[in-house]
Amino acid sequence: MPVLFWIVVAGLAMSALALVGSVALLIPDRLFTRIVMPLVALASGALLGGALFHMLPESLSVTGDPLEVFVWFAAGIVVFHILEQFLHWHHCHRPVDQHRPLGYLILVADSLHNLIGGLAVGGAFVVDVRLGVVTWIVAAAHEIPQELGDFGILVHSGWSVRRALVYNVVSALTFLVGGVLAYSFAGRIDIAVLIPFAAGNFVYIALADLLPEINTSPAALQKLAYSTSFVVGLVLLWGVAQVS
Repeated sequence: MPVLFWIVVAGLAMSALALVGSVALLIPDRLFTRIVMPLVALASGALLGGALFHMLPESLSVTGDPLEVFVWFAAGIVVFHILEQFLHWHHCHRPVDQHRPLGYLILVADSLHNLIGGLAVGGAFVVDVRLGVVTWIVAAAHEIPQELGDFGILVHSGWSVRRALVYNVVSALTFLVGGVLAYSFAGRIDIAVLIPFAAGNFVYIALADLLPEINTSPAALQKLAYSTSFVVGLVLLWGVAQVS
């Protein structure tokens, strides 16, 4: 089968993983409210794990220039800080039922991340279909916990379950866009700098927005549960890095 066919199928399949959040539709509202914060903590760990165990090491491997990698990493942090200030989100000063810009920040970061992932997987398919399949499997293992966490963040930011699900799927479609771009421009563009830039986005959101959210609970058992979820997110992404 043509390489483009494999890329399109892989892109659509990856986008479909965003539907994993639909399990929330089967959960009673009271129970879902209780698990939202652990999902936020899980996403925080997954974002950090993705940046530290996958994106930055890959950037260093591809570019071979640590200074350039960390300049783009810092740029990713600064740009998202400025973006958040522009959106005028003041932490803890808005009720949760308003659509906090954090939700939009997550979608922007996830869209960029999926675009880069699509470029990487599409490029692997161009080199060899079997390599593309293996790369897709590794990327999918990375996406599942992140998509669950991102969905929880959107709901926590005031989005309805159905709206969060739709927008999460739409943001995931950039994976397909990235795959097609990789096929179209393979060998003619250098996308390596986008990887540390996206890593900076993820680290900023995890440390500046998500961790403060999960630190607000006064209950010791809740703190323990949130911290455990955070560590699980990190360990999951570390585990994927070990087998990739």
